[in-house]
Amino acid sequence: MSSESHLRRLTLVYNCTANTLILRTVSKKIAPWLAAGPEIVPQPTAIWPIRSLLVIALLVITCTLYLALRSRTVYLVDYACFRQNSNLRITKATFLEHARLSSLLDDSIVNFIATILKRSGMSDETCVPPVHHYIEPCCGLDEACSEAELVVFSVIDDLLAKTCIKRDAIGGLITNCSAFCPVPSIADMIVNKYKLRGDIRVMNLSGMACSASMIAVGLASNMLQVMPRGSHVLVVSTETIGPSYYSGNKRSMVLSNILLRIGGVAKLLSTSRSKARFRLVHFTRTITAANNSAYRCVYQEEDEKGNLGIALSKDLTVVAGHALKANIMATGPYVLPTSELLKFLLFNMARKMPHGRNIRPYIPNFCVTFEHFCIHAGGPAVISSVQHGLKLSDQYVEPSWMTLHRFGNQLSSSVWYELAYIDAKGQMKKNDRVWMIGFGAGYECNTASWVCIQPSSSADGPWGNCINHYPKDIFKKI
Repeated sequence: MSSESHLRRLTLVYNCTANTLILRTVSKKIAPWLAAGPEIVPQPTAIWPIRSLLVIALLVITCTLYLALRSRTVYLVDYACFRQNSNLRITKATFLEHARLSSLLDDSIVNFIATILKRSGMSDETCVPPVHHYIEPCCGLDEACSEAELVVFSVIDDLLAKTCIKRDAIGGLITNCSAFCPVPSIADMIVNKYKLRGDIRVMNLSGMACSASMIAVGLASNMLQVMPRGSHVLVVSTETIGPSYYSGNKRSMVLSNILLRIGGVAKLLSTSRSKARFRLVHFTRTITAANNSAYRCVYQEEDEKGNLGIALSKDLTVVAGHALKANIMATGPYVLPTSELLKFLLFNMARKMPHGRNIRPYIPNFCVTFEHFCIHAGGPAVISSVQHGLKLSDQYVEPSWMTLHRFGNQLSSSVWYELAYIDAKGQMKKNDRVWMIGFGAGYECNTASWVCIQPSSSADGPWGNCINHYPKDIFKKI
């Protein structure tokens, strides 16, 4: 219910209460005077104190309800990305050599892997979990748990060191990891490791793939609305890719082996502005799972030989485009200036007129709203499609291309590595606006817009030892 409707109700209640109390008070005061005689008349000043008290009480109640019911502002205190060790690095030549030595893969699949690696946009610096360094990876529960702990505990340690927050101040915990869901959950692993408080609110997301980090941010924002003011929620996003390794020869399912890389990020959100770096402006979640082709676009299944893997549809970019268009329609009215909204409305009206079908639909200029874009680094096709669809220059998609080149597709955490790239380059300024765009299974497109409150004072992070080598001219080479 809106604050205006609350105020109308309170005004009505006040008028009824005031009239009733005043009438009763006046009646009690007049009755004795009427019995004594008509010559005694009550003074109007006797009623004023009562009405003044009621006005003050109404103002206090109104202010209290307004503060309690209004949406609280959510801030990003800080974030920390997983800093990979060089012993996890795998070159494209090594990856291809392992494929050739494997007894599980046909020659046609090996040639397919070579082609995809050449067009992947990734460098020889990307990293995979330890189990993927074997010629024929076989990941059990212990190896998967070790991979999860390696990433999750590392990013949380870095975040706690950066924010200097006490563990007892963390009132909520949200984790997301799509394919690996151990018992106890990854969230419980974190609570046990860091001995977090017993009344902490815990949520563990799974099966949402690359857009899960954006979903977790929206969920944390909703959680903070009902928690005490100044509360903190820890959000940890990662993907344990060891158990998802596909050992068959189906091309659509081999793609995930080639493109996915290890990564993770921890974020601390709060309703307290103290020490915050960003303010959350708007969050939009769009899901197209009602459409069968979109639903099966990213799908975990078994091949004809019973090998489990994740199949990526050839219609992935088309489905992503439709999902992004739906998300833009929902997000635009909240973030675009009036001039852009009017242009969009006029073009739509013109297209509905006779002979208006030849008019191209107007694509709003989001560059007037955002200074930075963090587009999920799912692959060259995904980045290029979004760049073309939003008519962005190479400058705006540079963080996405460089993240893909240096780290590969890190699923839900990739947009945060892109934000870290902007920070490391010193391009983030106070009051700059950032639009994060995430895609994932379902099929989903989730976006979040932020405003910078305080630029980073340190270039330390995942780009710390290589930022001087970027950007690289890879746009025309893919």
